[in-house]
Amino acid sequence: MTADRGSDTVYSEAEITQRLRAELPHWYYEDGWIRRKYKTTGWKGTLMVINAVGHLAEIAWHHPDISASYAFVIVKLKNHAAKGVTDKDFELAAKIEEFVQWQPAAADGALEGTPDDPRFKYIKYDE
Repeated sequence: MTADRGSDTVYSEAEITQRLRAELPHWYYEDGWIRRKYKTTGWKGTLMVINAVGHLAEIAWHHPDISASYAFVIVKLKNHAAKGVTDKDFELAAKIEEFVQWQPAAADGALEGTPDDPRFKYIKYDE
C-alpha cells in the first residue's frame, strides 16, 4: 500500500524494510518500530543527541521513544495514534539522521566542525 504524504496510513513490514533500505540504511525495523542506535563517546555526547532529537521531535510534534546509556542513544519511532509506522515516522527519522550525522568539516563551507581530537569528539559518525 502506498501512503499519501503526511497521511496516517500504516506501512506493512515489507514496505518499511524496503523503504529503510532505500532511504535510511542505518535504521532498522523491529517489534513495530523503526529504530536507530547512535554511538557517542560518552555521557556528554549522549545527552547532546537526546536533546537534539527532542528538539526536532517537538518541532515536528511527533515524539519518539528514546533509550540511552553512557555511550549510545536508541531512537524508536512509530505513530501511536495510527498504531504503526507512517510517513510521519520516516520524515522525522530522516531529519534526525541529517541533523545528528551532520559533519560540517566534510562540506565545502566556512564551518570547521568538531576538531579531530578525542577531547572534543562526541559522536561516532558512520563510515
